[in-house]
Amino acid sequence: MERDDEELVAAVRRGDTASFEALVRKYQPRIFATARRYARRESEVEDIVQEVFIKAYQKLDTFRGDAPFEHWLMRLAVRTCYDFLRVHQRNREHAFSELSEPEQDWLERFVRDPDQAPEDAEAARALVKRLLDMLSPKARLVITLLEIEERPVKEIAALTGWSVSLVKVRAFRARAEMRKCLKKLKREQYL
Repeated sequence: MERDDEELVAAVRRGDTASFEALVRKYQPRIFATARRYARRESEVEDIVQEVFIKAYQKLDTFRGDAPFEHWLMRLAVRTCYDFLRVHQRNREHAFSELSEPEQDWLERFVRDPDQAPEDAEAARALVKRLLDMLSPKARLVITLLEIEERPVKEIAALTGWSVSLVKVRAFRARAEMRKCLKKLKREQYL
């Protein structure tokens, strides 16, 4: 019989490290999936996941049980990912020439006619990742949560600790920043 999260958390608080290992096994796949949306390399993803579980263990006493443990852990994971983005902000310039040929073709077709979605979904995903990498940490976080993970604004506010109106403002600014990056890539295409 699998013990529920409340029992596991209570056992960890009493010093039972095996119960924490059970929580890690249960939530590790979800934390990995979340971290992969924010980091480029697998080593960075592993670092983020490790940091999330270290923080969870260290801060377990702050878990009040008002909401499910999973919500508390995911909020911690999103904030850890945001901290990672802030620290590892990519400051280098991204040039159109850095894109692969399929990405360049897709971008060219997209810029010419955004309503005609290309059939090459892999190139589209790669280009979206490239565009996300060009964004500031806050913009990348809000676009990832809102557009890629399709989370509601209220949930994003709960995960990040921002107000609902701040989430909306940051989403508006993030979309504008993303459009600007796309236009930059379009201009560089003709250089």
